[in-house]
Amino acid sequence: MGQEKIVIIGGGVSAMTAALYLTEQRDWQQHRTITVYQQGWRLGGKGASGRNAARGQRIEEHGLHVWFGAYVNSFKTIETVYTQLQRPVDSPLSTWQQALKPHSFIALEEYINDQWQTWPIDFPLLPGNPAEGNLDITPWDFIKMTLAWLKKWILDLQLAAKKANKNINLSTKKSRDQSLLRHLHQQIADLVDDTEETWQHFADDIKQYSSEIASTPSLLISKLNQFAHADNTLKPQVQEKKDGLVIWYIVRKLKRWLNSEMIELLDNNAQLRRLYICADLAIAMLVGLVKDKVYRDGFGVINKFDFRQWLIRNGANEQYSANSAPIRGFYDLVFAYADGDISKPNVEAGVASLAMLRIALCYRGGVMWKMQAGMGDVIFAPLYELLKKRGVKFEYFHQLQNLEPSLNEQGERFVEIIKLQQQVTLKSGAEYQPLVDVKKLPCWPSEPLYAQINSEQAALLKQHNINLESFWSNWPAQYENHFGQPLPIKELRYKDDFDRIILGVSVASLEHVCPSLLALDTNFAAQAKQVKTVATQAAQLWLSKTDEQLGWQYRPPSKEGPILSSFSEPFDTWAAMMNLIDKEQWPIDCSPKNIAYFCSVFPCDYYPPQSEHQFVFQAKSQVKANLKGMLENNIQAIWPLAYQNNQFDWSVLHGSQLSGDERLNAQYWRVNVDPSERYVLSVAGSSQYRLATDETQFTNLFITGDWIKTGVNAGCVEAAVMAGMQTARAMVGYPQHISGEDAFAALKH
Repeated sequence: MGQEKIVIIGGGVSAMTAALYLTEQRDWQQHRTITVYQQGWRLGGKGASGRNAARGQRIEEHGLHVWFGAYVNSFKTIETVYTQLQRPVDSPLSTWQQALKPHSFIALEEYINDQWQTWPIDFPLLPGNPAEGNLDITPWDFIKMTLAWLKKWILDLQLAAKKANKNINLSTKKSRDQSLLRHLHQQIADLVDDTEETWQHFADDIKQYSSEIASTPSLLISKLNQFAHADNTLKPQVQEKKDGLVIWYIVRKLKRWLNSEMIELLDNNAQLRRLYICADLAIAMLVGLVKDKVYRDGFGVINKFDFRQWLIRNGANEQYSANSAPIRGFYDLVFAYADGDISKPNVEAGVASLAMLRIALCYRGGVMWKMQAGMGDVIFAPLYELLKKRGVKFEYFHQLQNLEPSLNEQGERFVEIIKLQQQVTLKSGAEYQPLVDVKKLPCWPSEPLYAQINSEQAALLKQHNINLESFWSNWPAQYENHFGQPLPIKELRYKDDFDRIILGVSVASLEHVCPSLLALDTNFAAQAKQVKTVATQAAQLWLSKTDEQLGWQYRPPSKEGPILSSFSEPFDTWAAMMNLIDKEQWPIDCSPKNIAYFCSVFPCDYYPPQSEHQFVFQAKSQVKANLKGMLENNIQAIWPLAYQNNQFDWSVLHGSQLSGDERLNAQYWRVNVDPSERYVLSVAGSSQYRLATDETQFTNLFITGDWIKTGVNAGCVEAAVMAGMQTARAMVGYPQHISGEDAFAALKH
């Protein structure tokens, strides 16, 4: 039996993860060949970055990319890459620990009394390697972990209430509620060696069947935590219903106490307001996890609800909590606004609650991890180098045009033909070498390396400023007009050129590259239609002043600059990225002092046909106008010293020889409207349409990306990595385990 021929279309996270695990066997080349076909000149997909040689080899990204410390599968994968690559110890970023650094400081912006207030949060650094973490955590475990945080917040709130002479004495009179407290007492009585007076009164009231049972908020939450960790508690097969009712009753009682005693204190006390929001959201989450039986049926059971509406449905305070900075910040994080319209927030409750719980409760090291160069440099260059070293073939400048289906002798559908447009011809048929060295670090350039391309074609590309990655590029027309013939089409045929295909394009591309497949497979078509995407916008500023010199006032013990969200549009997220300056190659006497990244959704509800070449230029022009407007009108709230007489000081932007407008023009901004670039959403009810990698009707087709069915079901690196792992496993049986992949499934008894 000969080698199996595998073709991978696309070079994003999922596709490259699949390639990595397909080549983990030492003798993999005896069993298969792998060829990657990539549009344009670089790998990365939505995570691609480039180095601009004309401007200090600066890093230019698709947007802000950070990893969370709960990305177990992602860290496991990148650890494998760096370990196997074995870069020299004296080379830049020779280990993954040098390439990614833990980050603890997050800031949220609250709009209170017509002004922005900063909510700084400095997460603790936790021991451990994220690659050795675990996402196979049951909803019951999350209930226990959430109760532990609620205990801390309730204790702090009770102390504040006591100082404000508020009532902290609670009583339970209804017989039904008393029976629940008796069940609590029965479960933990043997575990408690507590001489505290309030516990003794509580226990006496229980034993004596008093007409009312006295307690305090701190007592109830402390004992509820002990109850949650008792051996026989929270076991669905034992006293599932009553255990759940105990949790439900107590957290709702705490909620009533918060509303009766604390609400009037919140408007004039930011610290109390934030404690209340945290406690209120935790209570709503706990109520929902119990009431909707998420503990038994998995997080998928609540995906029919939008997250914010689910929280309100479970009692979250609409004024303070449901629209609070943490919730807005999460929606901003996953760009969860249909058509880029911030008045239309929408994300599945199961997806969102699982993500928030994992981020906050499952991380190791830092809650976030910052890349110490561009994502292309840190992730995709090492991936490419390792895969190339292992023998994977790469064919750049090949744009997928169509997949054509057929039937085999058994009447099964399969992909018979892959049509690829060959965008350029390389000089003398040489293999394209895609990387450049920047301070001895292998990086992707921000434009093709024209010296390797046919000279006449290269000149034409530069003359017309052609972007070979753009869906709306007029390169085919320019090429045909100049050379008198269309760009060549390469046809790959089943058995002759490939046996199986990994389709690693994004979901918004499906209608353009495989309409014939969608016409035959109704489930595949439903996935393409119902798993939505949204356009995003991003900007990077190189600055002549540090964050402190701009007036940013918050300096945590870690000394980190912030990653900030829930700010005003058009850019709701800012990340201080001063750590990247030394990875760029500026003249010593003309180096910026600071870098700022911004991103947000881009409002767009219509994407014109491919023939409307001006669309992307108009959209990018709007992003520039948005950036200018932000600097002139919005950024003063967090950079007050960037203004003189309430006017933005353009000298803040790097470029001593340039005027104000010229300095703005020298910055970087982009719009991600291409089908392959738009962010994958998780709108309410959409997860049910997601297919696993091998669930289309086409026997030799494997789909992969953050848009397929995983244990995340959201647009992020972890979902993409899990998808790639799933693809490799479906094809060759490895890796056997993917951490956290069953989160949306019902609990197995």
